[in-house]
Amino acid sequence: MIHKIVLGCSVAMLGLATPALAHDGPSDAQIAHIAYTAGEIDIAAAKQALSKSHNQQVRDFAEAMVRDHAAVNDKALALVKKLGVSPEANATSAALSKGAAEKMAALAKLNGAAFDRAYVGNEIAYHGTVNQALASTLIPGAHNAELKSLLETGLTLFQEHQKHAEHLSGALK
Repeated sequence: MIHKIVLGCSVAMLGLATPALAHDGPSDAQIAHIAYTAGEIDIAAAKQALSKSHNQQVRDFAEAMVRDHAAVNDKALALVKKLGVSPEANATSAALSKGAAEKMAALAKLNGAAFDRAYVGNEIAYHGTVNQALASTLIPGAHNAELKSLLETGLTLFQEHQKHAEHLSGALK
């Protein structure tokens, strides 16, 4: 039951908030904040997995999530600094943060194989949702070419994360 709640929370986080921005056309500052927030959420989830999981495959995956999302976020921060833009908080980034807090609380109640399966299942759903938002809203909505390029690079990497999580999920069953 908790596993389904955690997965549903991920899907709802971007699915409900992003369309509202799509009608208004998110600014580059809002897009930067959404992308950065999504990365920070996955880093926090991975750190939770590193503190709870004893499964080496799950730990290796979580370490990759920390490394890769931190690298993309570092590039994003360097870009906004170069452009003189301040990431702008918005309803989507707030919804992401709220949903992530609920998700992490649900995961905190799990241990062992149940935690591992729920964490990996959530990573599949979360990356799927973020990847869809990048492809359908954030990348097309970005006005700055460098921001668009960074988001495209992130999408390619995050699609690989999703595939990795899907493969890992099969190994955990």
